[in-house]
Amino acid sequence: MSHTEGYSRRRLLTLAAGVSAVFTFDRALATATSSAASGGQAMQTRAIPSSSESLPVVGLGTYRGFDAAPGDPAYRQLPVVLEELFAKGGTVVDSSPMYGRAEETTGELLSIHEPRSPAFLATKVWTRGRKEGIAQMEQSFSLLRTERIDLMQIHNLLDWQTHLPTLREWKEQGRIRYIGITHYTSSAYDEVEAVLKAEQLDFLQINYALDDRGVEKRILPLCRERGVAVICNRPFGGGELLGRLKGKPLPAWVSDVQVSSWPQLALKFLLAHPAVTCVIPGTGNPRYMADNVKAGFGPTLTDAQRHQLIALVS
Repeated sequence: MSHTEGYSRRRLLTLAAGVSAVFTFDRALATATSSAASGGQAMQTRAIPSSSESLPVVGLGTYRGFDAAPGDPAYRQLPVVLEELFAKGGTVVDSSPMYGRAEETTGELLSIHEPRSPAFLATKVWTRGRKEGIAQMEQSFSLLRTERIDLMQIHNLLDWQTHLPTLREWKEQGRIRYIGITHYTSSAYDEVEAVLKAEQLDFLQINYALDDRGVEKRILPLCRERGVAVICNRPFGGGELLGRLKGKPLPAWVSDVQVSSWPQLALKFLLAHPAVTCVIPGTGNPRYMADNVKAGFGPTLTDAQRHQLIALVS
């Protein structure tokens, strides 16, 4: 670690602790963070269809986990969550105004990095009305402490016809780099499909999990046809999936694909679909982040392996 990197890390941990002295965290966790840097391998990337820019396949969702304030015990873990992501080559950090304090927390922690962190910043607009949408997005810029947001998404398609012209204008100005839409329920798939067919978008963020595969029928093929990158939210089915798999033995072939846990395998299942660009499991726990990010390494699952996993949860 260089002098600058060490200094940045100390500042990051100081802020997280909310005190003037460096916060002392679990020594074993610090060792794991340093030693698990993938042995020289690089995290897999996928091309964003609209630009061919490479995007690392495992990112971070900030829902719930980053809704914390300085001084909170939960807040003290978040710098290490980001370290785990960045040390393994991940960059995507996804937030939203509806996630409580998540945008502000993200901006605080990322601003400490010197130089600026490698984060691919994604957030959302979630309100009605043009003026209200502009005000909310301006607030996101302020809370995230950035002059440019990589991906601005219309959250749950709320008033999307109103917000889309603003997003396109800001993209032309360079304030945002990509535009997209999001949803998280199968009841919205018809509307999502209609918008994808009618509008040229860079990204779709949608729910997709081993036990929630409704997007495989029409949405994912349409994204491939239309050149739309796909970010998977709720990749563990909202948490129910891991509860069902807990205690079950992993398949005998997991070592062939460099997998050591069910969360990794559940993420690898999604990444084996050719339409998927990135998965964003949400967590505020450094150990979970360290485990999740490993799904971005090693061979892709075969069709036979995917079908075996589907049968296991059916």
